Amino acid sequence: MSAPVLLAIILLIVLLMVGIPVPASFFGTTLFLIVTCGYAPDFLVPYAYSKTSSYVLLAIPLFIIAGGIIERSDLGAHLVNFVNMLVGRVKGSLGMVAVIACALFGSVTGSACATMSVIGSIMWPRMEAAGYSKGKSAALISSSCLLGGLIPPSSLMILYAMLSKESVLKCFLAVLGPGLMMTVMFCVAYWFMVRKDEGMTVATKMEPAEFQREFKIRFTKFIPAIIFPIIILGGIYSGIMTPTESASVSLIYALLVGFFVYKTLTWGKIKDVLISSSNTIGSVMVMIFTVMMLSRIFVMEDVPSMIMEALGSIATSRVAVLAIVNIFMIIIGMLMDDTSATLLCVPILLPVVQSVGVDPVHFAAIVAVNISLGCVTPPCAPLMYLGARLSNTDVAEVLKPTFQLIFWVWLPALILVTYVPAISTFFPSLLG
Repeated sequence: MSAPVLLAIILLIVLLMVGIPVPASFFGTTLFLIVTCGYAPDFLVPYAYSKTSSYVLLAIPLFIIAGGIIERSDLGAHLVNFVNMLVGRVKGSLGMVAVIACALFGSVTGSACATMSVIGSIMWPRMEAAGYSKGKSAALISSSCLLGGLIPPSSLMILYAMLSKESVLKCFLAVLGPGLMMTVMFCVAYWFMVRKDEGMTVATKMEPAEFQREFKIRFTKFIPAIIFPIIILGGIYSGIMTPTESASVSLIYALLVGFFVYKTLTWGKIKDVLISSSNTIGSVMVMIFTVMMLSRIFVMEDVPSMIMEALGSIATSRVAVLAIVNIFMIIIGMLMDDTSATLLCVPILLPVVQSVGVDPVHFAAIVAVNISLGCVTPPCAPLMYLGARLSNTDVAEVLKPTFQLIFWVWLPALILVTYVPAISTFFPSLLG
């Protein structure tokens, strides 16, 4: 590896660690390489522009806006109420309700932060009133809100599909198996974590007639939520819609549900959604633009081949190479947000794992789990800190249960997804 490239990588890490915004860090590193390696801007800018003008990428802003509209509707409350009715009488049931609600709501919005703010604001007061530990509750929702990135539709998988030139539907289905598996694992792990806790209350038993009546009411409110992913995946898989067209339909559907089903959406809320979504979309597109220029230089400097040679000198087996790749991605996930980490890791590491026989669709699931794990892994752990702040819980109370979830759920899930390809390839193979 040439000295300028090595210095550029060190510079990028330093800029990120001192708190420089991610797009500025990538752009600064790119400028450093332009100056030191002599790359012309007219060689890099058209390439980055061609990537950001991709038709597939139009799905991301549309999903972001649709997710914002759903976030400001009452969908989260109806999800929680319905799931709580099914499992509310089990000890630790509110934690299981939170996990399942995060998985469902995250799959609708595609945003971990939106999921945490909506489901957390509903569940944390309920869990505290029912005698649940605040630290365990904050840790659980901070981790399980990331399930939205593992259950389609996922913006990360749209980015991955663009970078790997794979089918968006294949990438969606690749993370579905790991997402469902981890939903169950979180529920089981939380039950073990709280099984000896005292003072927790559970839902009271309903009479059969009352249960049937309440079930019908809550299920009616729940139906619009479950239809959302069916429309998206069904439209893509059937060939009726492209991913971008399905994102457009999801936006229209979100507006119709907000206005006419839940009747909680107002023009003022739509204005707020458009403003906040514009900020998010702008930062994402600038980030993609700068990362594409930097990754172009890394490819021209043959960094993937250098990484393969370096890994070959210290690891001779597929198992060892994948272990090192996982460690690298966890560290990257700790340093930057999930979108930036995906944009940086995929162009560099995909050729490396393909050289040891890993299918790109399988690698999509490995990337998703790794990047998500980095978001809750101390010392950086941005979502863990956000969860502690939003739940008004001391970080020290959240650390221990977060580590328990990392060792009981995240790491076992990562090992299984990495070394048992069928978990991620089952649904793509099943659907042809």
